[in-house]
Amino acid sequence: LKEENAILRSKINKLQILSETQADKMRKLEKKLEENKIKEEKEAQDLEAMVQHVEQNLQLMTKRAAKAENSAARLRQENAQLQAELRNCRLEKEELRAGQAGLAAAKQNAEVALQHLLRVTSSSRASIRQLLSGAESLQLVADLLKSIDRISEV
Repeated sequence: LKEENAILRSKINKLQILSETQADKMRKLEKKLEENKIKEEKEAQDLEAMVQHVEQNLQLMTKRAAKAENSAARLRQENAQLQAELRNCRLEKEELRAGQAGLAAAKQNAEVALQHLLRVTSSSRASIRQLLSGAESLQLVADLLKSIDRISEV
């Protein structure tokens, strides 16, 4: 009985040591589990913060993309207007060139007309001088006739 009791006590001691060892392991594992939970919670919070940051960046990118699209549409419209304006300027340039040719012809015609006017002016001045000379001669003849008329009366 004593032997059996000693064996049982020995087994109980071994079991207590085993139990304490397992309890230590259990505490260590529980501590590790708690640390892992804390670590996972921190990682989850970090991940959540990262997701929020990514969402904010996505919203900003969406806004930027919308602004870029609006800007691109505005620039396309402005480009179309400038293209139309360029076409109009080219047409106007062509018309001006054609007008310059017409203007050169008109200038030449004006020069010819000016030459004719100068000749006509010169000849009319000569004619006017002749008329004045003739008028003076007629006046002289009229004065002579008056004088003759007075002489005849006297």
